[in-house]
Amino acid sequence: MKSLSGKKLAKILEKNGWELARIKGSHHRYRKENINISLPVHSNEDLKLGILKSIMKQANLREEDLI
Repeated sequence: MKSLSGKKLAKILEKNGWELARIKGSHHRYRKENINISLPVHSNEDLKLGILKSIMKQANLREEDLI
């Protein structure tokens, strides 16, 4: 699996119906129905694979959705 930056993952989440609820520091909070996801956005730095997989699991995203 290829790693992504927080900015790119934020765009993918928004494309899949997630709404930006708030920003506090470098963490963006997304909301959809009753689920909240905290996404670290540190400029164009890639997310570590464990964090990326965890966010994908919470958002019900597959690897094909990241393209």
